[in-house]
Parts: sequence; structure tokens; C-alpha cells
Amino acid sequence: MDNQVINQGRRRFLTLATAGAGGLATVGVAVPFLTSWAPSEKAKAAGAPIEVDVSKIESGQLMTAEWQGKPIWVLNRTEQMVKDLKTLDGAVADPKSEAPQQPDYAQNADRSIKPNIFVVIGICTHLGCSPTFRPDIAPADLGADWKGGFFCPCHGSKFDLAGRVYKGVPAPTNLVVPPYKYLSDTTILVGEDK
Repeated sequence: MDNQVINQGRRRFLTLATAGAGGLATVGVAVPFLTSWAPSEKAKAAGAPIEVDVSKIESGQLMTAEWQGKPIWVLNRTEQMVKDLKTLDGAVADPKSEAPQQPDYAQNADRSIKPNIFVVIGICTHLGCSPTFRPDIAPADLGADWKGGFFCPCHGSKFDLAGRVYKGVPAPTNLVVPPYKYLSDTTILVGEDK
């Protein structure tokens, strides 16, 4: 009879130990499996807002950054570049930027918060090529009316220095202005609105 009591105790102990080990093994397998569904740190960083120091961009120069895997162009326009935008209203398809491709605060003649700093996604709205920055005035290949802008070599789309698409080119709409805000006079945060 003592043997049966000892065996019952041993049996309970082994049953509980086996169940506990099985439970720990299940948790050990489930935790990595479930955490694999969460986005990686790299994926989280790819969609995170980015800071751009605009004080390093000389007047008339373009800087490229990357946000969400897309090129972000930040152009420090000269006074003359800003003045020339008004003269192109008749040549561009959407002069008042009425298509919803920019935040409300960039729906103006400059398509920007501050006239000299222009922020845009550097992807053509036709087939997704990346246009070339062409600040030169009246080059032979773009015509005498060219006052600087962006030229897409894939299919010939042209955009002015506010990213507005010219009439009669394959691109249907203006370049897209991403959400952004100023953190200071010299730093912008691309990926977050005001």
C-alpha cells in the first residue's frame, strides 16, 4: 500500500512537471512567432518622419533625402526662381494646385510653407520615374521658355520649380508635396503635418 501512495505522488509530480514543461515550450515557440508579425525596427524607421537641416542648402541648390523609400527633394529657391513661378501660370496644367496633391498649407503659388524652401517627392506622376533637376535657363533641349524645373527623361514630362506639371506632357498631375513642418528656422520634419 505504501508503494501505491508513493507511486501516486510520483505520478502527480511527473504529470505536473510535464504539463509545466509543455506550457513553457508552447510559450517559447509562440512568443517569437507572434513577435515576427510586428514590423521590424528597420520597417518602423522607414516610415518614420525624417529631419532635414535646410541651413546647409545653398540658394539655388537641391538636396535629396529619403522618406518611406522615396526621394524627397528640398530646394532652396532663389528670389528669381520664386518670381519666375508666376510667369508660368499659363504654361502649367494646374497653376493654382487645385488637385489634392499637397497639404492645405502648400496649396499656394509656391506650393510650400515658405516661398524659398520647396519640399516635394521626387517621383514623376506618370510612371514613377525620378525626374532630373534642371535649373538652367532656356537650354536647347527644353526650349527658350524653360525657366528651370524638373525634367523626366523617361517620357519627357516637365515640371516647374514648384513641381507643377506643364501642359501637353505625359504626366497627368503635379509632383506630390509630402506632409512636413518646421521644427525651427533651419530644420524641417518630413512626414508630419503642423
